[in-house]
Amino acid sequence: MTAMTRPRGTPRVSPCPQDFRVVVRIDSWESTSVYPNGHFVRVLGRIGDLEGEIATILVENSISVVPFSEAQMCEMPVNTPGNPWKVSPEEERERKDLRETHLVFSIDPKGCEDVDDTLSVRTLANGSLELGVHIADVTHFVPPSSYIDTEARTRATTYYLADRRYDMLPSILSADLCSLLGGVDRYAVSVIWELDRTSYEIKNVWFGRTIIRSAYKLFYEVAQELLDGNVSVVEDIPELKNLDTKSRQAKLEELAWALGKLTDIARHIRAKRDRCGALELEGVEVRVQLDEKKNIHDLIPKQPLEIHETVAECMILANHWVARKIWESFPHQALLRQHPPPHQEFFSELRECAKAKGFFIDTRSNKTLADSLDNANDPNDPIVNRLLRSMATQAMSNALYFSTGSCAEEEFHHYGLALDKYTHFTSPIRRYSDIVVHRLLMAAISKDKKMEIKDNLLSNKDLEELCRHINNRNRAAQHSQKQSTELFQCMYFKDKDPENEERCISDGVIYSIRTNGVLVFIPRFGIKGAAYLRNKDGLVISCGLDSRSEWKPGSLQRFQNKITSTTTGGESVTFHLFDHVTVRISVQASRCHSDTIRLEIISNKPYMIPDTELFHQSSLLLKSDLVKEVTRSVEEAQLAQEVKVNVIQEDYQKYCQTKGRSLYTLLEEIRDLALLDVSNSYVM
Repeated sequence: MTAMTRPRGTPRVSPCPQDFRVVVRIDSWESTSVYPNGHFVRVLGRIGDLEGEIATILVENSISVVPFSEAQMCEMPVNTPGNPWKVSPEEERERKDLRETHLVFSIDPKGCEDVDDTLSVRTLANGSLELGVHIADVTHFVPPSSYIDTEARTRATTYYLADRRYDMLPSILSADLCSLLGGVDRYAVSVIWELDRTSYEIKNVWFGRTIIRSAYKLFYEVAQELLDGNVSVVEDIPELKNLDTKSRQAKLEELAWALGKLTDIARHIRAKRDRCGALELEGVEVRVQLDEKKNIHDLIPKQPLEIHETVAECMILANHWVARKIWESFPHQALLRQHPPPHQEFFSELRECAKAKGFFIDTRSNKTLADSLDNANDPNDPIVNRLLRSMATQAMSNALYFSTGSCAEEEFHHYGLALDKYTHFTSPIRRYSDIVVHRLLMAAISKDKKMEIKDNLLSNKDLEELCRHINNRNRAAQHSQKQSTELFQCMYFKDKDPENEERCISDGVIYSIRTNGVLVFIPRFGIKGAAYLRNKDGLVISCGLDSRSEWKPGSLQRFQNKITSTTTGGESVTFHLFDHVTVRISVQASRCHSDTIRLEIISNKPYMIPDTELFHQSSLLLKSDLVKEVTRSVEEAQLAQEVKVNVIQEDYQKYCQTKGRSLYTLLEEIRDLALLDVSNSYVM
């Protein structure tokens, strides 16, 4: 809340500083009063200050992340220059050693520290192919019921905000010994398939603990260039820099073959899921462009790469096969992930919008929905298909974790992925659910070998309670991530003059009709929001001969696929679904709530991008640069105003565990949430 003097009849709380976000506790609420009684607890930060607003987001989502305790850190292994960690002889005897036999590599976003997963592919002596997914063996370092396990269970997930992350595990694990970095020995849990060399059909599968040494830590962009045949990116692969020309060429050809074969296999896996009705839904990922002085110049939606899909399909395959394995071994106490079919009434707006463009969307099943969306393409406007897929996303319910003993097998199905059984196995560094699944998989392997199961597995009742906790924390993580992204989004536009700055004017597409306005999607920035056609004074929008808008007395009339604004003078303008309009972007400031993006239609004609802007948009930089530049500008503004508030610094120390180039990672993992409405929250 915002501190202020209490007028007569207002809530009774202890005095607190003005112009600050504060926490208050409600003590009582008298039945005869419309206001509660409470007291001031602590200051979060000044209104509009970056650290204060971040602290507010954490409090609103019940995220209280303090540094790891001394007891928890005492359980951690040591890895220092004087005492380096190394593979133990006992583990070498018990694990399958892949260090000399497999070309293992990771493909991740730039700046990624917590490398959960690596891949391998090779040709076997019998001519078959072997595909491997190798996941960090976190459970080796996190025993059940240990101090660090209890803490990880409480946190349940790593919280990714726009400029920082709050880790589920200490950095000695998340960024070091459990991170599958290049050129170092690491423990892994692997799923290895033998595939037919031509049809890629699965012949056999093996699960087990391994030792790996990743040969390359690739970025997505570099891997895509190699996939496209551009060998000039060899300079961006550090592992190849110091080799002689002949060795470098041989290694490069080996890596390019592996990437190409992985992509071929992933295409086959995806096609198989597509035939069963897997959905391709719309998400927005944004990158930033800076000017010569390192000021933020533009936000530009990033185009997805095929290599993203390649990695994703391999992870989905591993999650699916692990789900089958743990369910077969423990049918009443396995942790799986279900995604129920959405209610048909949620698709009504999607069907009506598609109908306005002459398309029919069949929503009877995920297969018919996927086929309908594939066919709903307007050759003159590709934005139409993106918006229809986005509407399909909004109709979806979120996938949830559950215990298999709590519902019937026919309810296990994952609607969006078109799989009968699914779980999360591939990210144990940042998801506690995956730690539980790893323990179940190890128990299943022990059961197959008729060995004693070392870890006591959770009962169905206890597992269901844990799933509810994890689902709750995941919702908090999604919401806080979205709020922090919107915070930086507003900070980007807040210092711009919407009346004079060209970057605040953009093309928008109407994707929904409301009683007093329309919902608009701005492809240039990936922003969605409301544009009102009636203002606070009751005036309605009018567009003259030059198509420029102004406010005049009049009325609005809403139809199914359009809305008409008519002035008292008889002038009228109609806005249809999927019309392109020119929109001005500004920031709606608020003392009591977070700032929000405000959209205003300034012309009923499409916005024509100047040639100079098209030139500038050709250069793309990571979105983490946006965060860095906004943070820098905030710090400079604070210094200029000589604002020195000690409590802000205290909150910074309390909350900020990790800072860095993490927004890219955030958007890779939860890309469909970026810059969208809360209703769009949808994670597989």
